[in-house]
Amino acid sequence: MPLVKVNMLAGKTPEFKKLVFDCIHQGLIEAFGIADWDRFQRIEEFDKTNWEAPEGKTENFMIIELTIFPGRNREQKKAAIEKVTGLLCEKLGIVATDVFIVMNEPPLENWGMGGNQK
Repeated sequence: MPLVKVNMLAGKTPEFKKLVFDCIHQGLIEAFGIADWDRFQRIEEFDKTNWEAPEGKTENFMIIELTIFPGRNREQKKAAIEKVTGLLCEKLGIVATDVFIVMNEPPLENWGMGGNQK
């Protein structure tokens, strides 16, 4: 059950944002083997006055935060980064250097679903 948060500049079309969601989800299916229904994704958009990125980043620069259950190995995480980035490049023409991915792995005791601790 990855929780996905994408931070990006405001102004993208709904179609662009849907493709971002689809690319990330497909990459997670391929790398982590998650189920197709397992989509917990959101985009946070920022205007340029509330966004700063290093020189050389384009208007497509995005920060993707994945909060995941613990237990996936280094190879699976590497595959997720490569697959998500590759799909964003292929489907949206985003350059790989505009994709920044970070994974957070809180312990299971810190997850609650439906009023129950995991």
